[in-house]
Formats: sequence, structure tokens, C-alpha cells
Amino acid sequence: MFENMKRDLRAARERDPAARSNLEVFLLYSGFHAICRHRVAHFYHRHNLLFLARLVSQYNKFLTGVEIHPAAKIGPGFFIDHGTGIVIGETTEIGENCTIYQGATLGGTGKDVGKRHPTLGNNVMVGAGAKVLGPFTVGDNSKIAANAVVLDTVPPDSTAVGVPARVARRNGVKPKTADLDQIHIPDPIAQELCALRIELSRMKQELEQIKASEEK
Repeated sequence: MFENMKRDLRAARERDPAARSNLEVFLLYSGFHAICRHRVAHFYHRHNLLFLARLVSQYNKFLTGVEIHPAAKIGPGFFIDHGTGIVIGETTEIGENCTIYQGATLGGTGKDVGKRHPTLGNNVMVGAGAKVLGPFTVGDNSKIAANAVVLDTVPPDSTAVGVPARVARRNGVKPKTADLDQIHIPDPIAQELCALRIELSRMKQELEQIKASEEK
């Protein structure tokens, strides 16, 4: 547990350019406090101290705005950036060196029993406001764009965008752990609008041709 916390501390220091020292992260970062308290709650849960686990979890939610079920399994090197509004469900499993931004949810759809929440591989980034819902896997080194709603499996080395989310990029190249760019991600709405403009232009040309032929 303590080794995982040390890796969590190192992850926050490495991935947040605003972090100036390990001491600053340790004392002042609510995301780091949230994952540390979760590791304590998970320890109690594994030892069947369920009420105590829930107590720590609810106290964690009150202090940080991050709600993580004590049973959720989270690997080392986990970085919560900003943190407010994050929800992580009971049967969620998260691999190593993952990052999650504010307002994101790793939850269920209400239709499943048993395993109800997603499994994230290693080096996965979940953008701000994203919703990953259901008992499927998000592959290693993948990114979920901000505000995406993911309802199905995401292959490794992929970027998922949109509502519902689709895989917009899959290049097979492992990104660097520190590569947390959320800007240069394709915008599916802009792409659809562009396609509509092209279709509208084509239809206008056809109408003009029909009018010209009728005038002759």
C-alpha cells in the first residue's frame, strides 16, 4: 500500500507541470489525498472491515469531492488531476500509470450484475467530464477525450471521442506516459457539420442543373 502511494506521489509530480515539489503534492494536492485515502479504505475492504472501509471512503468524498468505492482496484502510479466530481464504481479495475481528470465517471449502466464497471489497462487517460459506463475494457495506452461517453470496448493505443464514443485514432504506437494532450483530438461534431455542408452544396448544384434543364 505504501509503495503504491509513493508511486502515486511520483506520478503527480511528473505529470502535473504546476507541481513544484514532492512536499507540495503531499500536503496540498486533493487528488493525491483522495487516492491515498482510497488505498487505506481498500485495505480495510480486503480485510472485511467493510463499515470502516465505507467510513474512510465517505470521509474522503467529503474532503476531496472524489467518490471511489472501497472495493475498486487501482494500480500504482495513479494520478487524479483536480479531482472534483470524479466517481469510480465498485467493480472498477484500473491498471498502472493511469490519469483521470475532473468530472469523469467510471460507472455502470444499471443493466449489468456482478462485474458492472469498466476495466482500464495501463497508461490510460480519461479526460474531463468523460463517462465510461459498463463492464468492458479500455486497452493499454488509450485516451478517452473530454466529455466522451464510452459504452463499449476501446482497443489498445486508441483515442475515443464523441457521444456515444467511437475510436477516432489508433496508430499502434505507445504514447509517452506524460503525453496528456487533450487539445489535438478530432472533433466528431465538426466533422459531421463539414459532411453536411458538402452534401448541401452537392444538392444545390443538382437543383441548379434541374432548373437550367427546365428553362431550356
